[in-house]
Amino acid sequence: MTYCLGIKVKEGLVAIADTRITSGTETTVKKKIFIEQKDKHVLFIMTSGLRSVRDKAITYYQDMVDEGMVFNKLYKAVNAFGEQVRRVAQEDGHALEKAGLRFNLNTIIGGQLRDDDEHKLYLLYPEGNWVELDQGSPFVIIGNSGYGKPILNRTLNSNSSMELALKTGFLSFDSTRVSSNDVEFPIDVIMYRKDSFLMVEHRYEKSDLEKISSLWAEELKAALKQIPEEWMESVLKKLPNEVPEG
Repeated sequence: MTYCLGIKVKEGLVAIADTRITSGTETTVKKKIFIEQKDKHVLFIMTSGLRSVRDKAITYYQDMVDEGMVFNKLYKAVNAFGEQVRRVAQEDGHALEKAGLRFNLNTIIGGQLRDDDEHKLYLLYPEGNWVELDQGSPFVIIGNSGYGKPILNRTLNSNSSMELALKTGFLSFDSTRVSSNDVEFPIDVIMYRKDSFLMVEHRYEKSDLEKISSLWAEELKAALKQIPEEWMESVLKKLPNEVPEG
């Protein structure tokens, strides 16, 4: 399983991806973010699903760009990658199905190209169609998404700072990590400030953020103790004072 998170706020973009790859009983560490960065052209691609399918789609996309394909807006690059996803599905989908596997490549693509009026964030489905993230939905998770959504839903909006987006994004990942054994450190972080045409990348090891994870756990326990308990009296008073013997 995978945890990949893309966040779009007015200031810019934040992306976080875990690096755990599971094959049978073996686990390895591999990068799940592809970055393309040149003059007035910056984008990242994150995927969840079969690694072989991901690598093939990325390779086909890179070949197309290396052969001279140029995009002036991000949605056009998203369309081009979607075409490669459909190509891989046509080539490998039947064989995967016969082997009991499902073609399930989901993709987050974010960035800003020369003629984009602002930074963009897209969710690309296995069928090759996509949706653009807007102010009403400032984030998207692919892979193991259930555990990390609550804190993002409660905290983030399009006016949030990039600092808050990164902090909340990490806590979302951490909630997923402690609840699932198929998501783990290291994590790769991408940050992009609007109109800068420069993406920065950083990898965090577990040792880098253990203190933050522990602090968050303690803060949650302390906050829970502060929750009023009067509302529980109506049900607690229905309990017997003593448990009958036998």
